[in-house]
Amino acid sequence: MNKVSIRCVIFDCEGTLIDSETLCCQVLHQLFREKGVILPMDQVMAQFDGGKSADILMRLLDYMELNWDVDELEQAYREQTQRLFAQKLAPMDGAVELLARLDAHNIDVCVASNAPKHKTCRLLELAGLSARFKDRVFSAFEANSWKPEPDLIHYCAMSMGYRLSECIYIDDTFRGVTAGLNAGVQTYHLQALHRDEVIYIPDCHTIRHFNELYDVLCLRELA
Repeated sequence: MNKVSIRCVIFDCEGTLIDSETLCCQVLHQLFREKGVILPMDQVMAQFDGGKSADILMRLLDYMELNWDVDELEQAYREQTQRLFAQKLAPMDGAVELLARLDAHNIDVCVASNAPKHKTCRLLELAGLSARFKDRVFSAFEANSWKPEPDLIHYCAMSMGYRLSECIYIDDTFRGVTAGLNAGVQTYHLQALHRDEVIYIPDCHTIRHFNELYDVLCLRELA
């Protein structure tokens, strides 16, 4: 992988900067268990793509051939995830050190999220990362365009004052990676270590941990 001159790193939030996916899957597993259905955790994780909660629940219900009230299930899911996030939400492994190294090398960072800005800011606060981003959180609701469309990535780069060639984008979802590729920015697919199968997407770099970016961004030594 060639070293590049990068001045800004654009991060997705949930499942990329913060380890929300693990907690969300735990809640989903528990919701079904409370109703007397043992839903294998590997299937929960296979169906979880970071998209709308109602869509994820529908896929799980279809997989289990269940005809439950999705609205009721989604309400319970939202309430339980909020409680669990308040107790246990944490940065993704390696995120804090990567952000420190980027700061030491004067490389800017920002967040590009499909979620409303207030939600993303709240999650960053719960994970202890809000001070790292402050006013550099950008929402698809501001750009009026959602991943996998490229507009949010363009909006982030423009708002930060950089050309796309000066940025990289990191996301854990297929729709997010597609947004980065469609935007024409160098894109990295962060695939969690707990997933056994590595999915390779053409024209996209695949990483399993943030420390794989140290050499790419010349961050091996702290400035």
